[in-house]
Amino acid sequence: MKRLVSVLLCAVMFAVPLTACSSAKKANADKKQFVVGFDAEFPPMGFIADDGSYTGFDLDLAAEVADRLDLEFVAQPIAWDAKDQELAAGNIDCIWNGFTISGREDAYTWTDPYMENNQVVVVRADSDITSLTDLEGRIVAVQKDSSGLAALEENPDLMNSFAELVEEESYLNAMMELESGAVEAIVMDEIVARYEIQTSGKDFVVLDESVASETYGVGFLLGNEELRDDVQATLEEMAADGTLARISNEWFGSDVTIIG
Repeated sequence: MKRLVSVLLCAVMFAVPLTACSSAKKANADKKQFVVGFDAEFPPMGFIADDGSYTGFDLDLAAEVADRLDLEFVAQPIAWDAKDQELAAGNIDCIWNGFTISGREDAYTWTDPYMENNQVVVVRADSDITSLTDLEGRIVAVQKDSSGLAALEENPDLMNSFAELVEEESYLNAMMELESGAVEAIVMDEIVARYEIQTSGKDFVVLDESVASETYGVGFLLGNEELRDDVQATLEEMAADGTLARISNEWFGSDVTIIG
C-alpha cells in the first residue's frame, strides 16, 4: 500500500510541472498576433540581417508597439506589389515599412505621419548626371509599385524624358544594376538611399534636387480604425517617454521622427 501511495505521489509531482508547461504554451498560443507586412529588401526600415533574422527601424518600432499592446509580434515579409492583396486577405494586419502616405490617403486607414522622406535620384559618383534635367535620354530604375514610381507618374514630363524606365523587384536589385552600369540612375527613398550608401560603401551619390517630398505612416485596411487607434496611441506614448527618439538614434544617429 505504501508503495502504491509513493507511486501516486511521484505521478502527481511529475504531472504538475507538465500541466504548468502545457498551460504556458496554451496561453502563448492564445495570445493575439500583430502581423506586420514589410519589404524584406528595404533597409534600414525592414530587411534580412546577416544572421537571417528580420530587422530594421520600422520593425523595431512595431515590435515595441506590439509588446505594449500585449500582442505577439510577427514580421511578415511580402512582395511589395502584392501588399494590397495581403492586407485584404487578412494575411497581415498592417503595412509598416517606409510606407508613403502621399497619394494613398484614401486607400488605407492611416496613423499620423511619424517620419518625413524625399524621393531622390541616386547615381554613380563618376556620373555626369547632376540634376533632374540631366536624366533626359537616360535609363532610370525604380521599384515596382513604389512611391518613387508614383512620384514619377505625377511628374510625366520628367518620366517621359527618360530613354527607358526599368521597374525592379527591389531597390537592392536596382542598386546592383546601377553598380553594373545596366541603369544610369535610380529614383528611390532618400532614407533608404543614404543608409545603403553609408553601410555598403558603394560609390554612389544622391542628387541635391529631389523628385518629391512625402511622409511615412502605418497603413491598415480601410475601416480598421480600432487597431489603428491602438497603434497611434502607443506611438504617441513612445514619443512622450523618449522610446521613439532612442530607437531612431540607434538607427540614424539622431531623432528623425516627427510625432509630438
